[in-house]
Amino acid sequence: MTEVATRSQRAVSRGPGRPRIANHDERILDAVTAMVDRDEDITVTAVVEASGVSRAALYRRWSSMTQLIATALDRGRAVVKFELDDHATVKDALVETIFDQLERAVGEDYSHKRFRKRLELVMRHPDVQEAYWASHVHRRRSSMVEALETGIERGELRADLDIDAAIDAINGMFYYQMVVRGTGLTDPATHRRCREAFDIVWRGMEVSA
Repeated sequence: MTEVATRSQRAVSRGPGRPRIANHDERILDAVTAMVDRDEDITVTAVVEASGVSRAALYRRWSSMTQLIATALDRGRAVVKFELDDHATVKDALVETIFDQLERAVGEDYSHKRFRKRLELVMRHPDVQEAYWASHVHRRRSSMVEALETGIERGELRADLDIDAAIDAINGMFYYQMVVRGTGLTDPATHRRCREAFDIVWRGMEVSA
């Protein structure tokens, strides 16, 4: 990724020209995703050669290699949507959605290998980490932010709840299992630990009886 840290970081303005071709986006992302999975250096030259798309076309789509890599690292990630209604508590809705979709979080479309490679890349390259947060993680958290805000409005959660900290705590228990313990989220013991941890965190978030 040497070019990521040097000239490939430069932003290239998108001036007038030929319209974007949707298929080019997939070819570029296919090439970068394959490089991630094969643990290869991701450079402009390598992406151009693997995708068959010109440098100009590449930069019309992504202003820098950092943004392109961040997009590729998010491919296949499941987006969790919380469906809230008046017949269930916010906690019940979150538990049902989160724990029912654990298998999709890191599964066929987003392997453990790619998950670990993403962690490796963002730890080695803070610029990729910043881009990934701004472009993808922050967006993915919005549904949970809305759910917790609803919980506060309904009086189920404390009015002074720090929503960002609460989301970090909930997400953190899953990351700990995968990164530190090295277990899969669908493992029964892992599932049980996460469910218990969720209850502990939630008790600190909810309004005292």
